[in-house]
Amino acid sequence: MNFEPTENQKMIAQMVSDFCEKEVRPNIMDWDESQEFPRPLFSKFGELGLMGVLVPEQYGGSGMGYLEYVTVLTEIGKVCGSIGLSVAAHNSLGTGHILQFGSEEQKQRWLPKLASGEHLAAWGLTEQNTGSDAGGMLTTAVEDGDDFIINGTKNFITHGKSGDVAVVIVRTGEKGDSHGMTAILVERGTPGFSAGKKENKLGMRASETTELIFQDCRVPKANVLGKVGDGFIQSMKVLDGGRISIAALSLGIAKGAYEAALQYSKERHQFNKPISSFQGIAFKLADMATEIEAAELLTFQAADMKNRGKKMTKESSYAKYYASEVCVRVSTEAVQIFGGYGYTKDFPAEKFYRDSKLCTIGEGTSEIQKLVIAREILQ
Repeated sequence: MNFEPTENQKMIAQMVSDFCEKEVRPNIMDWDESQEFPRPLFSKFGELGLMGVLVPEQYGGSGMGYLEYVTVLTEIGKVCGSIGLSVAAHNSLGTGHILQFGSEEQKQRWLPKLASGEHLAAWGLTEQNTGSDAGGMLTTAVEDGDDFIINGTKNFITHGKSGDVAVVIVRTGEKGDSHGMTAILVERGTPGFSAGKKENKLGMRASETTELIFQDCRVPKANVLGKVGDGFIQSMKVLDGGRISIAALSLGIAKGAYEAALQYSKERHQFNKPISSFQGIAFKLADMATEIEAAELLTFQAADMKNRGKKMTKESSYAKYYASEVCVRVSTEAVQIFGGYGYTKDFPAEKFYRDSKLCTIGEGTSEIQKLVIAREILQ
């Protein structure tokens, strides 16, 4: 396996970096403080082809693979975790579900606007009482002629308010039955479909997270993705790819925190020399660099296997679990290296620190990743 960046990856990385320095970095603390979701920014990402990274060109996408996708998310994450999270959720989850399981007609209908950034995607699996236990969901869809009528509430949904379309996993069979759930696409503006409470979060504050509320929401059966009853199985496959995206985002946040701490350690002087010359700081930096390198290799391994169509449930969980935990450790050490300044909002370390924690929770907690890994190795 040779993961040396190709010329194309280098060009993509430079393009994304340049864009983020111009359009994202000057605004990140304003967006963070106000919890503003900067919707127009994602139209600009769409113009660069970054809202349909994995979508084939025939549907208006960039037609890239997972190695390029990891490159994109890492570069965004180095600047702002919130923005990276929204790009990841749009590409991997909402758009990704349609791409993997939609019919040709559904792909033609929805993918071009999603890939261009004209439309934004949401994806709804989690409910208040069913986080890791997704099979116990209470949101139901009942057949009525040519329609399904949906009732229930989803929570912790990225783009729950601003999303133009939402792929929602609903119960169409018995509770707990893995073949009793179905994926249905619901368009914004459908009667009975609304956004609920917006979460007030520790980190990732510029990435919108809200409830989705369904009250006798009538959706045509033509909006079912794949077969009725396959929604949960589809979701597990979507999450395999989604875990790579969170690993990539974790990698970006970790790199951003590390690079900021490395630079600061060379500039900050104590006892007439830079603090990087003290073993206590130098060893922290060595640990950070080593763990980032390992996380990057695991992430690219999973991405390479996904590209080649290999089963990579275990490898995506390796990457997501390790990279997200590294992200937290590295950002914690970055705050420590900055010292008192690391605890202030005038320096970047505290935001990396706050943003990092979600990576160990979203798209399957670290504990769930260990469960998946254990199940795979004990088969």
